[in-house]
Amino acid sequence: MKLAILGRKEFTQNYERFFDRPPFHPFTTLEPDAVTRCDALVLPGGGDITPAFFGEHNTASRNIDTELDILQFQALEHALAGRLPVLGICKGMQVINVALGGTLRQDLESASLHRYTDQDQYHRTAVLEGSCLYELYGGHALVNSAHHQGVGILGTNLRAIQWCEADGCVEAIVHECLPILGLQWHPERLDPLRTTLRGEPLLSLLFSWIHACGRNRFWAGGAAFPSLRSPLSRPPLRASAQSQKAT
Repeated sequence: MKLAILGRKEFTQNYERFFDRPPFHPFTTLEPDAVTRCDALVLPGGGDITPAFFGEHNTASRNIDTELDILQFQALEHALAGRLPVLGICKGMQVINVALGGTLRQDLESASLHRYTDQDQYHRTAVLEGSCLYELYGGHALVNSAHHQGVGILGTNLRAIQWCEADGCVEAIVHECLPILGLQWHPERLDPLRTTLRGEPLLSLLFSWIHACGRNRFWAGGAAFPSLRSPLSRPPLRASAQSQKAT
């Protein structure tokens, strides 16, 4: 099973190592149409998304790579058109949310709980009962964290299924009828000295989704995949929630 990791290779070694186990064959690419020759798409972590793509001026975003943003949006569109499973990790989860019409909080008021400080931070999360993550990990999970932004408004047909217990920050989202999962945490680099959580169960989930999609079976009765509303054609910029509060 071929997995396309849409990112810059110098930053995706951890992802390639994590997914490189039978039956998966991961590879990093910057070519969105490579997704059409694969079984699933992985959107990895990285810097912040260009705020204009969710209709805001830049008030706190940094380490922006607009070219990569565009390539990842295009790859996601190919995945939707090809009915492929998608796993977004950290920035990848945010790409999914923005691509489906959602917004981001450019700098969390509680960012000190989440941001990278020479190493990942760890915090407890609550998991929605009955969700795919609940089936893997139960109702609570100690996850790693390396971000300062978070989901604002959820994108179309996306549902939050995991939250930080300390501040309510969304830690995972899933599409209501499509095999699309976003994680704000990093399953590819969990430290066994700091948590008993393991990323490997997600590989079994991804395998089952690929198998189901190959047989044209979806858990919501084979609902039609939507057309991606391109973030490149958003309405005029608006002030972010943070800047509105400041004024």
